[in-house]
Amino acid sequence: MSIVSQVKPLVVKALKDLYGQDYQESELTVSTTKPEFEGDYTLVLFSFVKQLKKSPEQLGEEIGNALTKAHPDFFTAYNVIKGFLNLTIPDHYWIQVLQSEFSNKRFGFKEANRQKVMVEYSSPNTNKPLHLGHLRNNFLGWSVAQMLKASGCEIIKSCVVNDRGIHICKSMIAWQRFGHGATPQSTNTKGDHFVGEYYVKFNDAYKKEVEALTAGGMKKEEAEKEAPLMKEAQQMLQDWEAGKPDVIALWKKMNSWVYAGFDVTYDRIGSDFDKMYYESETYLPGKKFVDEGLQQGLFFKKEDGSVWIDLTAEGLDEKLVLRKDGTSVYITQDLGLAQQKYEEFRYDQSIYVIADEQNYHMKVLKLILQKLGKPYADSIYHLNYGMVELPSGRMKSREGTVVDADEMIEEMVNVAKQKTEELGKVKDFLVTELKELYDTLALGALKFFLLRVDPKKRMIFNPEESIDFHGFTGPFIQYTHARIKSILRKQSVAGKPEPAGSLLKLEKDLIMALEQYPAVLEQAVAEHNPSVIAIYVFNLAKSFNTFYAEHSVMNAESEEKKQLRLQIAEMTAHVIASGMGLLGIRVPERM
Repeated sequence: MSIVSQVKPLVVKALKDLYGQDYQESELTVSTTKPEFEGDYTLVLFSFVKQLKKSPEQLGEEIGNALTKAHPDFFTAYNVIKGFLNLTIPDHYWIQVLQSEFSNKRFGFKEANRQKVMVEYSSPNTNKPLHLGHLRNNFLGWSVAQMLKASGCEIIKSCVVNDRGIHICKSMIAWQRFGHGATPQSTNTKGDHFVGEYYVKFNDAYKKEVEALTAGGMKKEEAEKEAPLMKEAQQMLQDWEAGKPDVIALWKKMNSWVYAGFDVTYDRIGSDFDKMYYESETYLPGKKFVDEGLQQGLFFKKEDGSVWIDLTAEGLDEKLVLRKDGTSVYITQDLGLAQQKYEEFRYDQSIYVIADEQNYHMKVLKLILQKLGKPYADSIYHLNYGMVELPSGRMKSREGTVVDADEMIEEMVNVAKQKTEELGKVKDFLVTELKELYDTLALGALKFFLLRVDPKKRMIFNPEESIDFHGFTGPFIQYTHARIKSILRKQSVAGKPEPAGSLLKLEKDLIMALEQYPAVLEQAVAEHNPSVIAIYVFNLAKSFNTFYAEHSVMNAESEEKKQLRLQIAEMTAHVIASGMGLLGIRVPERM
């Protein structure tokens, strides 16, 4: 049980005894005391002033006096600063925290709660390789799944592959036109990269056709529709949906190349899935929803045969659910997939990790399912996140200006190698150990940088900044963990901590920070926000380095102090490893 959860009921009782007023614990704001003030935990008093008709200073004195008198073993002192009551917890209590938790390998984790949650992330297209934006999606989805698992939920990690549609046909047309029978094997190219090159080639050729038509006097909008390549791609999509054998064969062949490439990248970044879905298998069930909606009068047909839903009453607009030629749109297959997922897993919540560009799409999806009366409609949660940009600006797949995920990882490995060699502390490492270390640092830097920002915020990624060993980075935390492990290799912990005189401020600060780990996990889970953990672990590592710079562990003033500090160090290493593990980041034993 956290200290805050113990403080709050005591305050509620004190308020009742003093003023005869009933307050809920949720109405209280209790947090750690700011470093510049004396005390450990602070109660905010302003919310009581109006109802109790007393000044904040008077309230603070009366509540502080009541708490220290009623619970002298828990509150040893108090002070009032303006509207804040600062309470001091005795040293022996912090020792008890260390005694009860320092060897607990599941510290902060909860028991199973029978809640079943699906987390869908990655959602790649089979016309291009994974890029930097996909990395943020993968890291966010995987981390949120791990956090929910730590909170006791049963997790199903899923991925829906966008393996059909006009964009896929564009790559297929381009390969037919320009490939001359080339394959990933014959060109020694990773399969997803190989197919992605043809998507870019299609758009290059398409632009030229549009330019030629406009030069001949046609308006640009009309030229974009009449360009031969676009018409060919649209015909191929219709042929695919009609099951034309040669189109299906080509589609399967090119997709197989892409999947082989995806598998390599997923393995490298540590993304895994319990269930894979494919749009080619979900769009037909989605069409049944269209029939159902038409029968209920929820959908309507326009004169050209296309099917729509009118959501203007809900502040949205009319939304296309089936094209005039009978082919599906994204919302069609997403309706089918939502039904399929629920029938298969009967989830309590279904989380979609999708960029904020799709906020409107997700609102429409949930609203249509609610209007159709689906029992799982309210369980859909859109975990939206901001796009990743580079200092040079936004990336565009069709123009071939995206930052390829594989290339980014290799660049990060090279930066990790360079930075580590500059420190000059790995001369005794084997070649295999160095390779693993550089990989650990590179992926740690990449994941931490992409997860340290609140998901809802857009961000600019800078590889050099992400791998700084002294900044707000993954490698800084990894280095701190390795530093602690080096200390623990020199001297093992003898047993549970015993009282070692009064705690020094930095000792108590570290134990207080460690004690907050379960509450941090709760907050991160409630907000679906891994940055809460990233910020906490960084501050914990920073606090340990401050402590270690001031106080020796191996040459402590007494054996009791030495053991106490070793145990603080061991628990710090464990919490760092646990928190970073929830972010999908490995921490090395030595660096």
